[in-house]
Amino acid sequence: MTRKLSANTVNKFKKKLEQEQVNLKGILERHQEEREKVRLSEGSAERSPDPSEADGGSMAFELEKELTLDENTKYLLNQVEHALFLIKKKKYGICENCGIAIPVARLEALPYSSNCKDCAVLIDS
Repeated sequence: MTRKLSANTVNKFKKKLEQEQVNLKGILERHQEEREKVRLSEGSAERSPDPSEADGGSMAFELEKELTLDENTKYLLNQVEHALFLIKKKKYGICENCGIAIPVARLEALPYSSNCKDCAVLIDS
């Protein structure tokens, strides 16, 4: 049996998700601006990491770390936008896999969750 979230509860999560969307977009914009500043401030030869040098290895590691953080941020942004889409379609809070209601406690912890805990475990394994 699927229970429907109250309009107040959905609105609470919608506001939370919209704020998270703004935060994640801001993070991505700041990362892009920081990379652009570094690119413009350093000569291309200085920015090209040479793994044979300690400094080059450090720069390569930092660049890889920045790109990984961006990918994780983009992934979370995609999840948040999908949850907002589900709210718009009036399907928020219902597991996309099995169709049962996602417990409010799970939505409190992961407001962008579109699967119940059991289905999330199955999908991730």
